[in-house]
Amino acid sequence: MNNSWLKEIDESWTLFLDRDGVINHKLENDYVKHIDEFRFLPGVLAALELLAINFKRIVVVTNQQGIGKGLMTEQDLLKIHQYMLKEVLDNGGRIDGVYYCPGLAADNPPCRKPNTGMAFDARREFSEIEFDRSLMIGDSISDMQFGERLGMKCVRIAASDPDYLCVPNLLHIAKEITSP
Repeated sequence: MNNSWLKEIDESWTLFLDRDGVINHKLENDYVKHIDEFRFLPGVLAALELLAINFKRIVVVTNQQGIGKGLMTEQDLLKIHQYMLKEVLDNGGRIDGVYYCPGLAADNPPCRKPNTGMAFDARREFSEIEFDRSLMIGDSISDMQFGERLGMKCVRIAASDPDYLCVPNLLHIAKEITSP
């Protein structure tokens, strides 16, 4: 897959990141419900430090239907996100905003990826966001569909997918973007 567009990225771009499977370990058939279940993936903190230099905005967009299922509260999620943001900042990185959708997949709310509600929430907060100058990095097809619906460039964290540029982890793509 042609990745020459990576060199077009400059400090005017916005980076959209999925959370589970991109920033932290995804729990199979479960949800990260408490801080003690949140574990950064290897290299993520270093990647976010590199990416903070190259992107004007970095935002997280994450489906969190564990709230809708009653397995956790919004307060539980906010504590996890406060922890995540502090660790990223303490390690030289930056996340400018975190947007989440507590709704159930079965209800298909506008905020739930692949729907685009969280992107428009981010743009309401950061009016300079241009979707055609944005990059979506996620690990699922719904992340890729979210980005495509908005005209973003997309990178999938996966072993392979013929339709997308795939990388093994966030640090890998951060190094590609920031290399001269």
